[in-house]
Amino acid sequence: MSDAPVNTPPASSTRVIYDGHIVRLELQDDKWEVVRHKGAVAILALDDQGRMLCVRQMRRAIGTQTVEAPAGLIDEGETPEQAAHRELQEEAGLDGDMRLLTRFYSSPGFTDEHLDVFLATNLRQSRLPMDDDEEIEVLWLPPAEVLSGLKDSTLIGSASTVTAALYAVLEGGQG
Repeated sequence: MSDAPVNTPPASSTRVIYDGHIVRLELQDDKWEVVRHKGAVAILALDDQGRMLCVRQMRRAIGTQTVEAPAGLIDEGETPEQAAHRELQEEAGLDGDMRLLTRFYSSPGFTDEHLDVFLATNLRQSRLPMDDDEEIEVLWLPPAEVLSGLKDSTLIGSASTVTAALYAVLEGGQG
């Protein structure tokens, strides 16, 4: 058995149901609903004490506040690394040295949203204006506490937050 990916043949018909700023909904072959989504980044930022930078914000899609690793969309013409620097500056007023940790699809059963997760170290102050629609509270938490809160549902997060916290605990030895 080969580990090489098997590509799906192209759809014989595609109908656009919705084409918005962030997502495009397609119906392929009158059967498959596919969400096309801009690429995104998430950042695992660790301070000198090994605490993980998280942001608390309201997420309208699920109707509640989440605690997440800083994250955001990749703007037109940006590289993923440039987007990671910008998002960290906008959401937390920080910048740092970036290293790519991993890349993954958020939910490949219906969307092509692709996330690049970066590790930010050697953090320094560097503020860019926040997006007009964002109200963010910055939190510094031990990565093991983030994982514990996600596990027992005292925190609500995202796949990229789980990925970042797991990396910090397993690879960084941070607790």
